[in-house]
Amino acid sequence: MDHIGYIILYVTNLDASVAFYRDVLGLTHRFTDAGYAEFDTQGTRFALYERRRAEWLTNYPVTPGPAAEIVLLVPDVDTEAIRLTSIGVPILSPPADRPWGHRTVHIADPDGFIIELAHEIPRRRTRSAT
Repeated sequence: MDHIGYIILYVTNLDASVAFYRDVLGLTHRFTDAGYAEFDTQGTRFALYERRRAEWLTNYPVTPGPAAEIVLLVPDVDTEAIRLTSIGVPILSPPADRPWGHRTVHIADPDGFIIELAHEIPRRRTRSAT
């Protein structure tokens, strides 16, 4: 395996989640069909699937829980934080410089998945080879 083809989140309310990713975060919605919605992203595809249909797909019980974080790269985290606050989106952690070379802000989607918006800044910490 040499790349990730899709990231699919199992969501409770597909319409609410599509609206969040399309209208709040600005991802381009490609289509919705049979409980599945896909967005136009560069490289790895990002999609949502109704949690109630997931057990049929996986043949395994799918339990709710925000055990994932999605990182979206944006031109300016501070501008996004102001925009999100102005439309009533709660900020979980305000914009902050991270030592690994990102400025970040965190919000949650309608199912509680953590969304990190980030832009690159100079790294303050080096990585060791071991």
